[in-house]
Amino acid sequence: MSSLSIFAGPVALNRLRVEGLNADQFKVMLAASGGPKWFVLYGLDRYLFGDFFADRQRELITLGSSAGAWRMCCLATSDPVAAIQRLAKSYSEEQYSEQPSTDEITEKAQQMLLDMLGAGGVEEIVNNEIFRTHIIADRARGLGSSRIKSLQALMLFKSAALNVISRKTLSLFFERTIFSNMGQLSPWANTADLATVHVALNKNNLMDAMVASGSIPMVLNGVRDIAGAKHGLYWDGGITDYHFDFPFHAGEGLVLYPHFSPVVIPGWFDKHLPWRKVHRRNFDNVVLLTPSAEFVASLPFGKIPDRYDFEKLDHSSRVTYWTTVLERSAELAEDFSALVRGGVGIQNVQPFTGER
Repeated sequence: MSSLSIFAGPVALNRLRVEGLNADQFKVMLAASGGPKWFVLYGLDRYLFGDFFADRQRELITLGSSAGAWRMCCLATSDPVAAIQRLAKSYSEEQYSEQPSTDEITEKAQQMLLDMLGAGGVEEIVNNEIFRTHIIADRARGLGSSRIKSLQALMLFKSAALNVISRKTLSLFFERTIFSNMGQLSPWANTADLATVHVALNKNNLMDAMVASGSIPMVLNGVRDIAGAKHGLYWDGGITDYHFDFPFHAGEGLVLYPHFSPVVIPGWFDKHLPWRKVHRRNFDNVVLLTPSAEFVASLPFGKIPDRYDFEKLDHSSRVTYWTTVLERSAELAEDFSALVRGGVGIQNVQPFTGER
């Protein structure tokens, strides 16, 4: 049984069949929202950060939202494997009071990210010219910027309701904000599928951008008035970009997308809209790496972790479960390494269809 399933858009699939798979093929790497779901990718992240992209001299452009943004920030530090290890340990062992407030959860998230970054992480990320970081957070518009939580909740309800009709209506309520250290050289500088602005990523706003990108409404507080960005309240980037759906191409390079599921959902409110699918043309150059269905079924509880485990399991049971998944995620790295080194499994790469 392979622990890994691989899907590729038509351009990527043709190249893999002709060339095999190697690090120099990739120009972009994506990392989605999903909270602790990323634990199933931890071993793969360690391999990618510490081996596959080790000593890389060519630019790799990364794009992440929420926990995915945190993972991509780890990659841009001077010791990315150590950073992702710190993140995994802090996140998987986090403990809250019985009924934690948004203040408590926010404070612990901030401390977790400070621990992940270490002493020099901020400067390392913003000054890194090889791993070019892009972090998505969403600035609330109108009532969503209020300090009154009932008005924030009303805005969320209205935006979710209108999103059923059209994803474009999200722009009435949110402005996608991409924090980047690339400026106008970013391949997404002119993105226009939704209302989008770009903000220069620097040492004064990196931490706030990271926190905002993972600030789930009504769970965390959100971040207000980030330095260098428009005034307002910033929420989880997964609202607009849960798994992403806009052009990722950067010239002829391929896009590497380690993901926890073969199902790719555009935005947070689309999770329960089975007809809302990504545009396949946006995935022409994408290589999607996911845990296989057989591997997931073999995990405790037959599933990957999710944030509802905080509610369903006591602390000890949850840590034991999550630690097991973190340890077993090394199997994905082993299978991917075999593919890179010897082409093992290349014949099993499947076309990406975007079906749910």
